[in-house]
Amino acid sequence: MRDAVRQGLEPVPSPCVNVCRMSATTGLCEGCFRTIEEIRHWSRTPDAGRLAVWEQVLARSAPAAAVPTD
Repeated sequence: MRDAVRQGLEPVPSPCVNVCRMSATTGLCEGCFRTIEEIRHWSRTPDAGRLAVWEQVLARSAPAAAVPTD
C-alpha cells in the first residue's frame, strides 16, 4: 500500500471496518483503533498523514491481535 501511495497510484484507504464504537477505557474506536480526532479529520488529511495514522493503527492493534480468543 505504501509504495502505491508514494507513486500516486491510489489514495490511502480508510482503516474503518464499520465497527464504530469508542472504548471508554482506551479512547479508541474498537473497530479501527483510531482516536475520535483521527476519524474526524480523515477526509481532510493528506496521504502522508493518513500513512502516519495507519502506522499508529497497526501499532495499537498489535496487542489486541495477540490476545488469545479461546
